[in-house]
Amino acid sequence: MGHLGLTPQSATMLGGFKAQGRSAEKALRLYDDARALEAAGCFALVLEAVPAPVAARITFDLTIPTIGIGAGPDCDGQVLVWHDILGLYDGRAPRFVKRYAEIGESIRSALTEFAADVRARRFPGEQHTYAMPEDELALFESAISDHQEHAEHRR
Repeated sequence: MGHLGLTPQSATMLGGFKAQGRSAEKALRLYDDARALEAAGCFALVLEAVPAPVAARITFDLTIPTIGIGAGPDCDGQVLVWHDILGLYDGRAPRFVKRYAEIGESIRSALTEFAADVRARRFPGEQHTYAMPEDELALFESAISDHQEHAEHRR
């Protein structure tokens, strides 16, 4: 699967987390790269932070599917990072992100409460553990004693 436009692993070389292919020259380079990736055997192509008309033209001219992330509605499919969809972080989201929820604070609160309960030994409680029949527990303890005696004799 190919990936063109904004590639987070090379964002610093591309001038940061910015849309790519916004000039005719750069858009043509993306178009040529997309055709080359298809010719090289890619089964699909992600177009990230690419102007919608450029993504539409690439999608129209390729025979492989395109998956857009911030590349307009004319790609064959759409993807968003689930951290973005759910609002799992603070700060500014990229322009192409639509947050469907803001659950980051709820998650932080739940994890903080969990950690506090573990540290205070309030969790796990008896209702969160499994019991064992007394006779089976006695057999287990007896077997452990036998193992320990046997280990002592080997030393």
